[in-house]
Amino acid sequence: MSAEDQSNSAGFLNRLRRAPMGWRLRLAVLLLLVVTVATVWITNSLLTSRFTESTRNRAELRLALYSGNLLSELRRNAIVPQLLARDPTLISALQSSDYTLSSQRLISFVEEIGAASLFLLDRDGLTRAATNRNRLQESHRSMPYFIDAMRSNSTVFSVIPREAGGYSFVYSRRIESNGEILGVIVVEVDLQKFERAWAGISDAVMVTDSTGRIILSTEPQWRGLDEGNAILRQPPQNAIQRAIRATTDWNALPPDAYLQGEAVMRMETRIPFRGWQMTSFTTYSSIRERVNSVLALEIMVFAILLALTFYALSRRATSRMTLFQRESAELRALNARLQREIAERERVEKTLEVAEQTLAQSSKLAALGEMSAAVSHELNQPLAAMKTYLAGARLLLRRNRPEEALASFGRIDGLIERMGAITRQLKSYARKGADAFSPVNLGEALASSLSMMEPQLRQRHVKITQILPEEPVIVMGDRMRIEQVMVNLLRNALDATKSVAEPDVEIILAAGETAILTVRDNGHGIEDIENLFEPFYTTKRPGDGVGLGLAISSGIVNDHGGRLTARNGQQGGAVFEMQLPILGSDGLEAAE
Repeated sequence: MSAEDQSNSAGFLNRLRRAPMGWRLRLAVLLLLVVTVATVWITNSLLTSRFTESTRNRAELRLALYSGNLLSELRRNAIVPQLLARDPTLISALQSSDYTLSSQRLISFVEEIGAASLFLLDRDGLTRAATNRNRLQESHRSMPYFIDAMRSNSTVFSVIPREAGGYSFVYSRRIESNGEILGVIVVEVDLQKFERAWAGISDAVMVTDSTGRIILSTEPQWRGLDEGNAILRQPPQNAIQRAIRATTDWNALPPDAYLQGEAVMRMETRIPFRGWQMTSFTTYSSIRERVNSVLALEIMVFAILLALTFYALSRRATSRMTLFQRESAELRALNARLQREIAERERVEKTLEVAEQTLAQSSKLAALGEMSAAVSHELNQPLAAMKTYLAGARLLLRRNRPEEALASFGRIDGLIERMGAITRQLKSYARKGADAFSPVNLGEALASSLSMMEPQLRQRHVKITQILPEEPVIVMGDRMRIEQVMVNLLRNALDATKSVAEPDVEIILAAGETAILTVRDNGHGIEDIENLFEPFYTTKRPGDGVGLGLAISSGIVNDHGGRLTARNGQQGGAVFEMQLPILGSDGLEAAE
């Protein structure tokens, strides 16, 4: 579009912008915005207070229900030791030392009582019967519930720390007959089920004993601490954050407490049992969600009113219809000029098509040159290895070691097969066709590649470090082409460490969502990473390489649906990574 056309269009837009808006309409829009902000602010304050009070009442009711259930469970299990201490079967078993049916009887009791476990101790503290038969013959002689029960005439309650974390809650009572103490019956109360039930709600709940120690909590890290240390120890973004979310600045009421800098509603109640106390922390997030839903409805109503106002504003556009008609002639003239420009561009495109055809022919000729250079590059490696193996076989024959010489000839035969595969592969390079893929064990392919590079490794005395997984890493692909990529990466690593006093190459094979082969050297790194995978780009001296190895390797990895990347290591050297889709256990490649 010419400068004159742009000037005409700009003038048309400027005339539209200069069309006056009535001051009454502007004032109406401003008042509507002020009313909207005031209404939203007042509604937020009122609803926040109301919903906060409602949430507090529900939290108090929930806390009373939890404490009642906990107290009921404790009192229900408190009478069990007294009843079992009078059971004739258990008394007879302790007197006769015949505990054949005792464990089965305890199992029948525990199903009716609902306790965590029951076990019968003799006067020496040994477990003679238990609902968990794995605990038979355990010694409880030094446990508080055994010592206190032997000394007391009534039921004893004990809170015992567990080695794996948490606490066990135990009732115990001694069993006696005719004034003789026979043993102790122990009832373990299952209070952890309350922790599991509390953890499924939006509150954080904990129970402390008379000393302030936390013995039950929805957060395992709190157990054994007091409330202050538990709050300070609690790391962010963990289980407690599900119950304690950040309170937004919209909240108009002061919080009861702060955990990790977040405002929460703290509720507590006393449990009429040994000075226990229950505390809950309730988030304000539910309040914020309910308030926001109402505010969103109000904002939508005001948005509709504002839209109606702008609709009234758009009605004024009818008065400017005459202006549009006057400008239509200018638009038609612009349209005619655009048509002429389109015709001119079509002629240019036809010329470009002819140029593209010429360029395509030139590209085919360049590809032929690249293919011949690629054949030379890919065959140099097997030829160099064959030369080394032939020299070694000649030396072995002179030393009358024919069996080892035959092994070298076998390796030479494998290299000849590899050269044939490379020529067949490079012939199909232009048409981008590949043989049918099959499962390839990357660990075996890596071992084969290292075997091919063995002469160069022995000659250079390079330290090779391999980190391989225990399980095989399987991908779907052409093993010959994958080994070709591995050999190229290993050779580049060897070339990069020529000037290093202690050359070191690290090879890491890992399997996750994809299979990753990492080759890391301790050379001088890569100077121009952007052009590293371009054909004929090389940092080697003339005669050492033509710059096609990485370009061909990148094409092979791309054909397998993977990616070949390079970077400089943090401690120096270059790092190459080959990522390929891993083959799942069902025989399908994992989705990328």
